[in-house]
Amino acid sequence: MLKKRKINLRPKVVVVMPAYNAAGTLEKTYRDIPPNIVAEVIVVDDDSHDETVQIARQLKLRTFVHRKNLGYGANQKTCYKKALERHAGIVVMIHPDYQYDATLTKELVAPILDNRFDIMLGSRIRSRSEALAGGMPAYKYFSNRLLTFIENIILGLNLSEYHTGFRAYKRSVLETLPLENLSDDFVFDQEILISAHRFGFTIGEIPVPVRYFPQASSINFSRSVKYGLMILYTLLLYLLDTIGIPSKIFHEKN
Repeated sequence: MLKKRKINLRPKVVVVMPAYNAAGTLEKTYRDIPPNIVAEVIVVDDDSHDETVQIARQLKLRTFVHRKNLGYGANQKTCYKKALERHAGIVVMIHPDYQYDATLTKELVAPILDNRFDIMLGSRIRSRSEALAGGMPAYKYFSNRLLTFIENIILGLNLSEYHTGFRAYKRSVLETLPLENLSDDFVFDQEILISAHRFGFTIGEIPVPVRYFPQASSINFSRSVKYGLMILYTLLLYLLDTIGIPSKIFHEKN
């Protein structure tokens, strides 16, 4: 009697790491990713000036290189394109700067595997004392809280943080959203969440530790101000879209 062949119906989980000058932390981040849940790791390098690419290749990671610096958002666009080409069912984005605890990847994707959420975020904001003790600069903490409060009010959500570099997406989210219409800069992280909410996708979160240190990537104060203003502008576009004045970041690709 022939044995029935088991069919693995679990979605393929692919981790993507948008890298820029991450030579000092890439390997540590990669070593923390649980292999029993993740099928593949992809690194996209945005024209780094250090040994990021060499280290990624030494680790035998699937590595793609931008020949010129295109920006953080553009890096993520390449990440998601390559992950979908590799038949990912769930795509996990982890900043390769060791600021996020990649050992929690299983907990991050579990609600998506259970079909409870379409997007999951790793939130660093459990309490003010924990965030500040973890090294988050005070101005970043308070601006994070203010922007998150405004986003929750306008979007009608109750998330504790929108600004994390540790997140997971169901394949259908990345296939549906007009990613090419989104920014190539840092505000991409917010545009993709606000656009996903506008499309009706659900967003959940788990708590993750706060881990700030000198090698962890972080935008400076002036770029943080620009980032905040661009978030407010995106929220304005969202409100206008809800009353019939459309924006290209909230509508399906042509």
